[in-house]
Amino acid sequence: MIFQAIKTSVMKFVKDEDGLTIVEYAVAGGLVTLGAVAAFVALGGSVSTAINCLDDAVNGVDCTP
Repeated sequence: MIFQAIKTSVMKFVKDEDGLTIVEYAVAGGLVTLGAVAAFVALGGSVSTAINCLDDAVNGVDCTP
C-alpha cells in the first residue's frame, strides 16, 4: 500500500505543470537580465566618451569625439 501512495505522489508531481511555469519565468527573467547587462556594457563606452567630451567642453577644451 505504501508503494502505491509513493507512486501516486510521484505521478502527481510529474504531471504538475506549475513548477514548469516557474522555471520558464526564471529563464525568461534571466534572459531579460542578460540582455539589459549586455546593453549597458555596450553603451558604457559611448556614455563615458560623451561625459568626458562634455567635461572637456565645460573646461574650454576642444572636444572631438
